Amino acid sequence: MSKILSAWFAFSSIILLLFCAVAISYSAWLAILLGVLAIGNIGWGFVIKAKQQRRSGNHPA
Repeated sequence: MSKILSAWFAFSSIILLLFCAVAISYSAWLAILLGVLAIGNIGWGFVIKAKQQRRSGNHPA
């Protein structure tokens, strides 16, 4: 995965988790939604990384 793409997933996950932390004081449902989105964003980053490694032939040992 390129450095820019991995930095994007890291930055967007941090922002989502930050909004989730702020939303805890306002609404539990909003906090849960943002938490699920953050976990989904992190998971999607791993999926993209695995697809790119599979395509380039760099399988982890």
